[in-house]
Amino acid sequence: MICFFKVSSTIVYLITVKKIISTFILCFAMLPIFAQYKMRSIDQLINRSDPGWSLVKQWIDSAKNKVEVLPVDSTKAKNALYKTQVTTRSVMGAIVYSTGGILIDNGWIRILGSGCDKMQRTLPDWNKGKAFKEFGDRPAFFLVADDAAGGYFVINYGPFGKDIDSIYYLSPDDLMWEPLKMNYEDFIWFCFNGNLKKFYTGIRWNSWQKDVQALKADEVFHIMPPLWSKEGRDVDKSFRTPIPAEEEFSYTLSLQKRMGLDKNGN
Repeated sequence: MICFFKVSSTIVYLITVKKIISTFILCFAMLPIFAQYKMRSIDQLINRSDPGWSLVKQWIDSAKNKVEVLPVDSTKAKNALYKTQVTTRSVMGAIVYSTGGILIDNGWIRILGSGCDKMQRTLPDWNKGKAFKEFGDRPAFFLVADDAAGGYFVINYGPFGKDIDSIYYLSPDDLMWEPLKMNYEDFIWFCFNGNLKKFYTGIRWNSWQKDVQALKADEVFHIMPPLWSKEGRDVDKSFRTPIPAEEEFSYTLSLQKRMGLDKNGN
């Protein structure tokens, strides 16, 4: 009995210790999700030996779609790069540091950079309050681009699915976050060379090219009746009003929530 009691006590003790260690490891692993990480200096983020802009520039020079690189302000670029915390060796860092943003198809798609007069939104500032609370927080997702019809492109860091680093698109015709099965680099290449006419079937209207030229890069069209509704299926019969992208994004998310469509995202 004494021997059995000692063995049993030892087993219970080992199991208890194992549970404590497992709990500690789990909590430690989850800690970075909620905590801030140490932000790197601007000098640590600028890669002069192997800049990613060389690759992006090659893509732009050979692009099939119309690409407009917006002017960059060096002070704003450094500030945006520091807030974004990616190196210029990456495609994202190169775009933030070397452009005020990039417009595709006369501004139908707006890829966020470090901001300029034509598109004042910056990549990090646009995400603050949406993807994270404060700079240095680990984002749940990252908004990287949007389009004139009120569609938004994000990088998934967890809430949309297990495909981390994949691009999702919030489509105005169904209000669902749709996986595009591509990462950020693939997405940029797609914007430059992809079949955008096919991608935007049912979303672009006959006069979209003329209308987009008069639209500011920080605005989107508020479309009524909405494209996701039965009445809005024919986009050429819709009414389109330019409104701030911020306003449309908030409206779309609130509409998602009311309709119970926010479960596959934030």
